[in-house]
Amino acid sequence: MPHINLMIEQLKSFFIEIGELSFFASRFVKEMFKQPFELKELILQCYQIGYRSLLLVGITGFIIGLVLTLQTRPTLMEFGAVSWMPSMVGISIVREIGPIITALVCAGKIGSGISAELGSMRVTEQIDAMEVSGINPFKYLVVTRVLAVTLMLPLLVIIADTVALFGSFLVESTKGNVSFVLYFNQVFDAIKFGDVVPATIKSFFFGAAIGIIGCFKGYNCKKGTAGVGKATNTAVVTASLLLFIIDFIAVFVTDIFFEL
Repeated sequence: MPHINLMIEQLKSFFIEIGELSFFASRFVKEMFKQPFELKELILQCYQIGYRSLLLVGITGFIIGLVLTLQTRPTLMEFGAVSWMPSMVGISIVREIGPIITALVCAGKIGSGISAELGSMRVTEQIDAMEVSGINPFKYLVVTRVLAVTLMLPLLVIIADTVALFGSFLVESTKGNVSFVLYFNQVFDAIKFGDVVPATIKSFFFGAAIGIIGCFKGYNCKKGTAGVGKATNTAVVTASLLLFIIDFIAVFVTDIFFEL
């Protein structure tokens, strides 16, 4: 019986949190279209989230390109299909690997940062002070950050894809003596409109999910400084899980769309 009661309580808390998160997301949509628009804070958050994540995203993308090519090349050589390497790597990175790996890295860096920042403001009562001062803290803190992540993540994905392809080219040029022009001609010949557009669209959803989860956990943080650490941890875990769910839905919908 204690185990059953525990499971019931966990299910109850899970559905309560789903409801609170849904309300939080709907409030974000409503506040996003209300004036005044915090453009200055939005630009600042775009700089904080986008520009300061470039190095991490670039290094991650470069390593992805190197590892994917090094791991795949021996198998393709066994089947005499090494000439397909640029096409395969290009499609893999642009369609799936680039967006999801970049989103996961950003969930760890950006999502945790937003959650910790807002959580600290909540436990030190800075958010309450903003409400007393007549400032709308939700619009100033939440809307700007979610919009910034939503806008910046697709750009970070494009940069990661580009750097990953360059890393793949370095391996291929060293191992197979392939020229820069030949390599990227094969890549761009293989990548189609149907590869780029769905990957870009789902990157916006990835960014919105990271921003909303990070802000939700931080904005509703409780139980003092210990709660900040818990909120940060759960924000990263929840955002990462949600990214895989969104990715599955995006792939499923895209597959249905292109079959029609």
